[in-house]
Amino acid sequence: MAQTYVRNRPRGYKDYIKNVAIVGAGGNVGKFITEALLKTGKHNVTAITREGSSNTLPAGVNVAKVNYDDESSLVAALQGQEVLIITMSVMAPPEQQTKLIDAAAVAGVPCVLPNEFGGDPLNTEFGNDIFLGPEKTKYRDYIEQLGKSSWIAIACGFCYGFDFENRAITLMDNGTVKFNTTTWPQVDRAVASLLSMKIFPDNEDDTRPCLVNFKNKCVYISSFLIGQKDMLDPVLRVTGTSLSDWKVTHTTAKERFQSGREELRKGNRAGFARLLYARHVFPESNGNFEATKCIHNDILGLPKEDFDEFTRKPRYTFPHAHAQN
Repeated sequence: MAQTYVRNRPRGYKDYIKNVAIVGAGGNVGKFITEALLKTGKHNVTAITREGSSNTLPAGVNVAKVNYDDESSLVAALQGQEVLIITMSVMAPPEQQTKLIDAAAVAGVPCVLPNEFGGDPLNTEFGNDIFLGPEKTKYRDYIEQLGKSSWIAIACGFCYGFDFENRAITLMDNGTVKFNTTTWPQVDRAVASLLSMKIFPDNEDDTRPCLVNFKNKCVYISSFLIGQKDMLDPVLRVTGTSLSDWKVTHTTAKERFQSGREELRKGNRAGFARLLYARHVFPESNGNFEATKCIHNDILGLPKEDFDEFTRKPRYTFPHAHAQN
């Protein structure tokens, strides 16, 4: 397909995103993305919320109440929206995202950011091992099949292995395998920066980053490329402790992954978190997507961050940063 330029668009066309709808604007992910979008001053942000929801929403956001069993209410809420951002718990009913994608297609929403904020969604082997990949692929494929919207996925990695409350560390493969991880503030800035880009280049000579460059692709962002062992000194420094104050357990990523699978088979859902994080540090295929993919930090104008600063409140600033059992 030939490249589209601003000069080819209809008279009066505005080459920027104005109207953004977000599902989960009161949640851990959506709340801060919403605030970052509002802070740019460039977007009208609408929170799509379930009828009867009592979630507290950021000031300045519009609200559209919907009934997920009534497609017409979803379509009405998405009319005129240019981007739909979906942020939901992985435990949310799977048909909920399907209904949103269907409604976005009917309403003619050009772009959907599906419920993907974690590891590399295009790493098929990794996705299959953690059980999330096939489901996420299904949603991306469905968006393309409907042919009304495009998708953009966000890969931001994970942070794990430290139980701050109980001062326990589980080091896998001596903690030397490096992986990409991103703070929530960095994720929020990335989404806001992405949606503040021009949509199309002006002409053949315009090389500035444009939103169309990411159509049906993944945006890779990272705050730190770091291993568990690299994290240890900052953790001790910030907590004012020494290594002797912590319980250190040594294992391999593959052993921990298998133990997580066994726990999950027994019905212990904590096993899922264990296998998820362990799989991210397999020595030969892991969460270091910086080694195989293009990190988009510079294109998005993301700042450098200080690890000590975010270690002080890991539970609130890192995706999936919590204790593992």
